[in-house]
Amino acid sequence: MEERDLTALKNKYDIVGNDPALLRALRVAVTVAPADDLTVLVSGESGVGKDVIPRIIHQNSPRKSGKYFAVNCGAIAEGTVDSELFGHEKGAFTSAIETRKGYFEEADGGTLFLDEIGELPLASQAKLLRVLQSGEFIRVGSSKVLKTNVRIIAATNRNLMHLVSTGKFRADLYYRINTIQIDLPSLRERKEDIHLLFRKFVSDFTDRYSRTNIRLTEDAIALLTSYRWPGNIRQLKSVAESVSMLESQKMAPGRERVEVDAATLAQYIPVDEKNTMPVLSAQESSFSSDDREIMIKMILSLKQEVDRLKEAVYGGVQPVPVPQPALLPHERVQEPSFDEQPDEQIAEEAPQKELSLTASKDDLIRQALRKYPTKKEAADALNISERSIYRWIKKHENEF
Repeated sequence: MEERDLTALKNKYDIVGNDPALLRALRVAVTVAPADDLTVLVSGESGVGKDVIPRIIHQNSPRKSGKYFAVNCGAIAEGTVDSELFGHEKGAFTSAIETRKGYFEEADGGTLFLDEIGELPLASQAKLLRVLQSGEFIRVGSSKVLKTNVRIIAATNRNLMHLVSTGKFRADLYYRINTIQIDLPSLRERKEDIHLLFRKFVSDFTDRYSRTNIRLTEDAIALLTSYRWPGNIRQLKSVAESVSMLESQKMAPGRERVEVDAATLAQYIPVDEKNTMPVLSAQESSFSSDDREIMIKMILSLKQEVDRLKEAVYGGVQPVPVPQPALLPHERVQEPSFDEQPDEQIAEEAPQKELSLTASKDDLIRQALRKYPTKKEAADALNISERSIYRWIKKHENEF
């Protein structure tokens, strides 16, 4: 595909960016478009603009004069999926007051884009597979086999292979729809395109509402490109429009643009919370977030218990710390507190911390037994049962 043809394609579909992965996806879409019996799977995170690929394929294929339907499978109630896709007969269910054609029947001779295909129920997946293989389907409430000639383009933001491995997606359907796969990159992988897209969204907004344009300072551009953009292009557009609405002004003579610095822009960019980070699938990580959370809670609980034991033994008086050699200002290193450590670091240090905390607990019990004349008094001071003291002594009987 020539460079000028690619530029014309981007202009036609209002696509902004020069990222190599994006350009490759566009070239593949145009290349496979004429083979109108090939199914295509478009993959990518939510908000990357997957919906533009099916439109490019349809309008560059022999089916361009046919109908084009885009169906969000995740937005259809599970009980009505079959009715929406394959239609139903009058009286098939309570609200079926008349016969209705489904998308496969309506799109005959055209293209059907099934977005979020990973959300389809397993029963509907089996029926979809039959349509893809033979073009045959049956309306809900009917026994008559109907035929259709539809090109299917599917899209997903989920790992379908992982869904297959967990029994939530049919393997035969996955291989059937994945004849051609087109991957769209996330916005954080297109750093050079982020500012271009921002300027485009700002320009569109200010033209529509006759407001002064927005210009970012260098530090604002750096902030814009360093952010992760978990919502991808959809999120960037929302931020651009918010900045345009609240920071620009009505067009006035001599006032062509408003300059926005990093401090101002930061007010419109959400805090990059840890829980919005991309999550590895089960295939990519053997250490789940649930396991990590349990381990962290165990460590924190053990730490609290040791603190309580220290309070009981020392009676609120902390032991005198061992003097440390003085450091020059440039040699001092600020050590993070236990609570400030990242979850990942806590998880990695869990075995070592558990051992050291257990040793501290043993030391406190020894000190309590030396300090108090009876085991009951020692147990009371430590706020543990006398039976726990005896169990501990039995475990360490070689010391007594």
